[in-house]
Amino acid sequence: MSDNAWLVVGLGNPGPTYAGTRHNVGAMVIDLLAARAGAKLKSQRRLRADVAETRLGGVPGSRAVLAVPHSYMNESGGPVAQLADFYRIPAERLLVLHDELDLPFGTIRLKRGGGDNGHNGLRSVRARVGTGDYCRLRFGIGRPPGRMDPAAFVLKPFSAVEKRELELEVDRAADAVEAVVVDGLVYAQNHYNT
Repeated sequence: MSDNAWLVVGLGNPGPTYAGTRHNVGAMVIDLLAARAGAKLKSQRRLRADVAETRLGGVPGSRAVLAVPHSYMNESGGPVAQLADFYRIPAERLLVLHDELDLPFGTIRLKRGGGDNGHNGLRSVRARVGTGDYCRLRFGIGRPPGRMDPAAFVLKPFSAVEKRELELEVDRAADAVEAVVVDGLVYAQNHYNT
């Protein structure tokens, strides 16, 4: 893989039980990016992920490895580290897509580095990659209603109201990822951090 390639990883949980849940929004964005690029995610057992090598945004030089780990969210770091090692992509060109409780539904925030904010997937990535200094696309899912446990909330499907907006918001998140890969993080932050 070339020096300017990105590794773009959508976090989630494997299997049909979790496919439409809030925790899997990162994987949903990866699926859309692969479809846009005409790429097919293929299971790579030794890398423990579904992977596609492609170009994003139809721009020459915008090479990316799209990936969805086969592991559960809390163990995402192993496959992410394996992918980064295998494709020789440094942490500064790693972009992790994940759900974010502390942002209202549909809000997108791009950033580099920062804490894990109680997100077990990010904690696992930091532990296995060896740094927290990678890029993140935080996709807001909002806080749980009432006294619902946040751990239960993230494993629930989006509400009927959210589902009406979900396709549009996932599409916007995919646009933001393409902007990072094609134009850089600062450009993408200026255009998509709402």
